[in-house]
Amino acid sequence: MTTYLLAGGGTAGHVNPLLAVADALRERRPDDTVLVLGTREGLEARLVPERGYELLFVDKVPFPRRPDRAAAAFPMRWRRAVGQVRAHLAARGVDAVAGFGGYASAPAYVAARRARVPFVVHEANARPGLANVLGARGAAATGVVFEGTPLRGARVVGMPLRREIARLDRAGRRAEAAAAFGLDPDRPVLLVFGGSLGARRLNEALAGSWRDVVASGWQVLHATGERNRGAESDTPDYRVVPYLDRMDLALALADAVVSRSGAATVSELSALGIPTVYVPYAVGNGEQALNARGAVAAGAARVIADAEFTPDRVRSEIVPLLGDGGELARMRDAARAVGTVDGAANVVALLDEARGA
Repeated sequence: MTTYLLAGGGTAGHVNPLLAVADALRERRPDDTVLVLGTREGLEARLVPERGYELLFVDKVPFPRRPDRAAAAFPMRWRRAVGQVRAHLAARGVDAVAGFGGYASAPAYVAARRARVPFVVHEANARPGLANVLGARGAAATGVVFEGTPLRGARVVGMPLRREIARLDRAGRRAEAAAAFGLDPDRPVLLVFGGSLGARRLNEALAGSWRDVVASGWQVLHATGERNRGAESDTPDYRVVPYLDRMDLALALADAVVSRSGAATVSELSALGIPTVYVPYAVGNGEQALNARGAVAAGAARVIADAEFTPDRVRSEIVPLLGDGGELARMRDAARAVGTVDGAANVVALLDEARGA
């Protein structure tokens, strides 16, 4: 029997791949023990117990960014967090650790190294976070989603995907998906979404151009988000929903996609072979543009800058693309070539390699 500790959390971008690996480990050998390390403040505090895994806690200790009171208290709080993880490792007899970034991962890497427990790092974004930059320096193995991610010893293993996405039979589920959204399964569908909260830029552009998309023979399924609603529909060919609680069905139905380019989104759409136009979120450190870079270079996707995504741009670029069956077919083939549904199994293989070493 083997005991694994998977560390990460804070956001869905860290929690979802962690849970995908946890599921793969549990499915492979149900007698193994899979524990999760997280903070009380992160999304993992809700999602991990809901999935049936035991959550061990570590204090949330952000790395200081400026010389202030928090920076002065950091050394003591950091030592305490590392000590908490070392206590978990000893008490539960942990054999291997995997970190996925976020506040829980950094102390987990240090504690594992000091306790001589092998650990691996998985980085979802093309621009790695600080915790994984530091962890990769001592990791037994480091896996990344995107080619060119600047981490020591990085190997492309892909994104660990949710089981319902990795095993999605798009053709077999199309009729069910069309019925769920009130669309015609025999006509093509453009799926538009901007994340759980929506994307105002996408909503405003579609509000001024969806009739042109429909006039080209396509149907549109548009998830606007609760906070950024802007488009309204007066035809069954344009379905507007606040959010997609069945993303698997939406992806089963999609013949093309317009979306932001978060790491999970790019990974899922590539793995499923769906032609996509990405509109990277322009705020932050630019990681969304980097996430889409490989798919664009391979010919699987196109990118339109956020500031340039307007109704006119939809009419001049996206509508002609939707009418070009040959180009869409080439994009589908290219997406399958750069995507993988085996990310979770690949991270499990890294853990096996780390334990063997």
